[in-house]
Amino acid sequence: MPTTIMPHSLNDPISLMYYTYRAFTSKPDEMLAARGLARVHHRILHFVGSNPGISVNMLLRVLGVSKQAVNAPLRHLQEQQLIVAGIASHDRRVKELRLTDSGQSLLGQLSENQLRMMDEIAASVGEADMAAWWRVMARLAEYAARD
Repeated sequence: MPTTIMPHSLNDPISLMYYTYRAFTSKPDEMLAARGLARVHHRILHFVGSNPGISVNMLLRVLGVSKQAVNAPLRHLQEQQLIVAGIASHDRRVKELRLTDSGQSLLGQLSENQLRMMDEIAASVGEADMAAWWRVMARLAEYAARD
């Protein structure tokens, strides 16, 4: 299959995505493991932290997973008092999720290394390259939204 992707020193674009993801997640993964948590917990913390009051159903859609897949990790985060679930004022059947102060603190610690890495990379490559990177990442995210 012909491709317009230019060869890269790290082999190919798929390998590069794996290396990138590993570099981006390795430190948070270590921090999570020390607390008995995993990457799925980080994703939940991130999206609840970014969307305070998000409903469980909306979280499932954002993550692209089933209720069964998120049930145990979400319960675990609640047991560790990192997330609280409350009743929505507009509909008592809807559970709204929010980070506790401890959850906010943990999310900040998990994100700190990632944000620092992104800042360092942005400073080293410049605005034009970062703008191109954002366009590529946005297009990749569009594929996830199609599924």
